[in-house]
Amino acid sequence: MNALRSLIDQTGFALLDGATGTELFSRGLGPGDPPEQWNLDEPDKIRSAYRAYVDAGSNIFLTNTFGGTHYRLALHKLQDRVVEINEAAARLGREVADQAMEAKPDRTVLVAGSIGPTGELMEPMGSMTPASCTAAFAEQADGLAKGGADLLWIETMSSIEEVEAAVDGCRQMSDLPICATMSFDTAGRTMMGVTGTAAAELALRLDIDAIGANCGNNLADTEAALVQMREAAPDLLLISKGNAGIPQWHGSELSYSGTPEVMAAYAARAQEIGVQLIGACCGSSPEHIAFIRAVLDGDKPVPEVEEVTATTQLVAKKRTNRRRRRT
Repeated sequence: MNALRSLIDQTGFALLDGATGTELFSRGLGPGDPPEQWNLDEPDKIRSAYRAYVDAGSNIFLTNTFGGTHYRLALHKLQDRVVEINEAAARLGREVADQAMEAKPDRTVLVAGSIGPTGELMEPMGSMTPASCTAAFAEQADGLAKGGADLLWIETMSSIEEVEAAVDGCRQMSDLPICATMSFDTAGRTMMGVTGTAAAELALRLDIDAIGANCGNNLADTEAALVQMREAAPDLLLISKGNAGIPQWHGSELSYSGTPEVMAAYAARAQEIGVQLIGACCGSSPEHIAFIRAVLDGDKPVPEVEEVTATTQLVAKKRTNRRRRRT
């Protein structure tokens, strides 16, 4: 049995981490700086970011390798250091996870090698071919496996073709468990039109270990996609890693509306849907994860917050439109 399924069998669910970028910005990463370079140049800060989520209660945390393919690293002239950068990120994660489990032998902490989209489009809309895309993901997966990742975590995808290439690339380099999440942000679909049902069917066809939703435009669309996934694949492990509410600009600062209470209530609803892997994405912090941990463990009651669902958002939109017509 692989490490992921063993964890779920032991605990029933696994708590994931939250956002990586904001944790690195709080530690001094500058706008436009490549966060992946910090795996080599600032290892103590990367360990600190990982450890913050482990201390908050995460069973699984993602490596600092979201932009770790040569396509993304080429933007910073780091395309020749793909394996080195990914291996370093996973190795730092391995150190943090092992230390946590040594301190509490009855605890399991897994390192998930983050694999984000290439940022390129497949032919005929772009110049990337299935073969070149697969090769890029294989190179990244090689580094993550060499660094000691427990599983490979394909995330924030929008197209079926890129998920297929990522899974193929991962399997060329290792036999680690594979998870995948897609981002639902356009009327309950991904940017490329994929529904939650189609995502679940893809996961079954590819025989990966878990499928789910992360990031996205709002919690309502993410939740709706997860409901579709559960209906299409009753026995599949599901992942929920939504953004902390809706992003809002306040002057030049971007903030998120999702408080720890909002995200904990959302996590409880995800668990009711049948999601086993629960965390958060953009705008979240170790504080959010710690609150979710307490609620899902039963140490705190589920917060009473207004449920922002697809229905309530539709009603709010209609009210806004009526007001605009009257003015």
